[in-house]
Formats: sequence, structure tokens, C-alpha cells
Amino acid sequence: MLRELEPIPQALVASFFTWGVTALGAALVFILPKNSKKFLDVSLGFAAGVMTAASFWSLLAPSIEISEQKFGKYACIPVSLGFAFGAFFVHIADRLLPSCLTTDNSVVKILTDKMGGHDSTLPLNGDIDSKVMEESSNSSYTLSSTYDNFNIRHRKQSCRKKDPLEGVDKEAIRLAEQNYALSWRRILLLIMAVTVHNIPEGMAVGVAFGSIGKTHAATFESAFNLALGIGLQNFPEGLAVSLPLVGFGYSKYKAFLYGQMSGMVEPFAALFGAAAVIFMEPVLPYALSFAAGAMIFVVVDDIIPEAQQNGNGRLASIGTIVGFIVMMAMDVGLQ
Repeated sequence: MLRELEPIPQALVASFFTWGVTALGAALVFILPKNSKKFLDVSLGFAAGVMTAASFWSLLAPSIEISEQKFGKYACIPVSLGFAFGAFFVHIADRLLPSCLTTDNSVVKILTDKMGGHDSTLPLNGDIDSKVMEESSNSSYTLSSTYDNFNIRHRKQSCRKKDPLEGVDKEAIRLAEQNYALSWRRILLLIMAVTVHNIPEGMAVGVAFGSIGKTHAATFESAFNLALGIGLQNFPEGLAVSLPLVGFGYSKYKAFLYGQMSGMVEPFAALFGAAAVIFMEPVLPYALSFAAGAMIFVVVDDIIPEAQQNGNGRLASIGTIVGFIVMMAMDVGLQ
């Protein structure tokens, strides 16, 4: 069924599949405990292997073949330029949107441990507000305005009887609010960082389907395998967003919604990638290597370091090897 469609509808269907797998990964939050760091790290390692293999067999190999046909012995130039620009694109995106994935601590550790949340001994915002309201019920304010040379002066008619925060550790309040703001900022950065990284992945799907038939290596099978590989890679990404949110205190339903939202950009990016390749065929080798460079940069700069942060580095490395072998077998076996 999918094979009979035109390239743009094919890319759209495939990108909806990758989004759906993101949502499926986020849905694991309903059944996994909130501190399932080992499972997440192994999944991230597996995703890194899948993306690395898919980047070569489904993107770089067709790019090299097309470049050899057009540029002969200079084929490495467009491939290298596209690859470098793809990596540079993700790097600039990270610089414009400082990624919480580049901190010294794991995102999952930060958001599920106490360092990223509230200390139970500290009052939260709601506790502060309720105390202020309780104490201020004994106070009364009236404001009167007098105009003198266009200056408005507010005069307090009666004084507050006592400080509404009297007896509350103000430093503890400040630290609690600071921790809350910092944790919420990390969550936003996590969601936005994963979303930004899904843009080149969606473009890769679109480029792969848009380039079908342009070269011997650019086949429906290779494009399908790439979409499947990106879908497998998106599975732990959805969980990487939803799991920390549950650790931070959000309901599992809200955590799931935020987790799957990171994959929403992929259908739009896939449409753009497919259309660009179809209507601007000369950019095909650059577009394929661009998508490969962007994906490899995400792997080495974000996914692998994140998988190594929680003391499960050996398991994550094994997952990477297994993921690479699985994707390689699919690409080679289904050609």
C-alpha cells in the first residue's frame, strides 16, 4: 500500500509512524516506575546504534553514489559539505536553544533526584501564598491618590499589623522557588531540545522517500528502513521526556502528552524534505548527507553522553552495538 503512493504522501505516512513511536515510548510512563534509569539508558544506547547505521546505509550511501555519478573523483566534496553543514545546523540550534542535554549531570538524574525538585522541608509556592493570605486577613489597606504636578502619590491609611511572612524561613522560601524555577526550565529545555533534534530526523525521512529511484542505492526499502530506524530511535526519546516529568511530580497523563509532543514536528519536516528533493533535484546529494550529518551529531553529542551518565555505560554501549547490528541487518537484508 505505502509503496504505491507518491513520494510526498509516503514521507507523510512514514513521519506519522515515527511520531506514533515517540508517543508509544512516552506511554511507557504508565507502566514503568519513575526511576527506570537502566532501561532508559539501554534504550538510548540502542537508539544510538540504530541511528548510526541508518545514517550510513540509508543516507550517506545514496549520497555518495549520486555524487560519484555527477562529480566523479570530486564526489567527496558535496557529501562532506552536506554532512558538515548538517552537524553545524544542529550545533547552532543547540547554541540558540541551550540544551539541558549538555549539562554535567544526566537529565533523568537531575529531574528525578532531589536536586531537580523540591525538598520536602521547604515550603512551596502554594504554602507561601496560603500563609500570606492567612496573615494578611488581619491587615487592611486603602489607597488614596492626590494629584500634585501630575505625580500620583499612594498613601497607606493603616499599617499592617504584622509581617505576613513572620516565622517563615525566607531563605528556605527563596531556595524552594529557585529550585522550582530551575527544574521547570530544565523540563522546557528538554522538551524543546528533543523537538529541535526531531526536525532533521523528519527531514531525513522526507529526503529518503523523495530520492527514491534517483540512484540504485535510493530505494523504497532503504527509505522504509530509515523511517523504521528513526521510529525505533524515537521510542526512548519519548520516554526520555515523559519519565523525568513524572519524577518531577506531574501526572502520568500530562507527562505522556508532553512526551509525544516532541515528535509532532517530524511530519512537517518530512514534507519539507521530500518537496525540496523532488523540486530541486540538484540538491539531493547535499540533502542526503545533510540529514546524515545532523543525525550523527545528535548521536555523538547528545544520545551517547546522556546514556553514559547514570552508571549504566557498559549496558548502554552493548545496546549501541545491538542497535547497529539490527539496523545494518535490516538495511542489507531488505535491499
